[in-house]
Amino acid sequence: RLEGSDCESLGSASGSEGDAECEASLPDLELLHDPEDELLCAHLLDVVRATLGQAPLGAKRRCRLLMPEPLAAQVRTELLRLACSEPCGLRGALLDLCVERGRACHDVGHIAVDPAVVPTFQLTLVLRLDSRLWPKIQGLLAAAPALAPAFGQALKLAPGFRVIKKKLYSSEQLLIEEC
Repeated sequence: RLEGSDCESLGSASGSEGDAECEASLPDLELLHDPEDELLCAHLLDVVRATLGQAPLGAKRRCRLLMPEPLAAQVRTELLRLACSEPCGLRGALLDLCVERGRACHDVGHIAVDPAVVPTFQLTLVLRLDSRLWPKIQGLLAAAPALAPAFGQALKLAPGFRVIKKKLYSSEQLLIEEC
């Protein structure tokens, strides 16, 4: 578990690198399109959803975090965009999953996109719980624990997220994107 100040420092770093080669017009992006990365990203999102399905957010129970389809589409687009300038594309990524809950940031999983490839960059995906629902669900479950499923609570993720990219082969500064 990361303390709240760690999450805030991840989001407030002042330096950022530019992926100039990916800052292209829409027609130019078609030239950078990699069908293998598209398939790999679809598989990666399945793994992310499975990992979120058993997230260790509490000391006693695991939570089932639900990723709405619009959020998954946003994450997919951002992962592909960040991977387009990398030597191995998305195959060279390490993905760390974190979820903000209140002021705490919980580490919920680490995924090597392609374990056979030496990683060239690390992405930290920071998702947030939908705070509009959490107090209501928390109150309901506290009042009637029998309503909570055996595998833990099911909680929906908020539409926004933060992604931090760190190149592992370069000393360039971090790139932090708030979506």
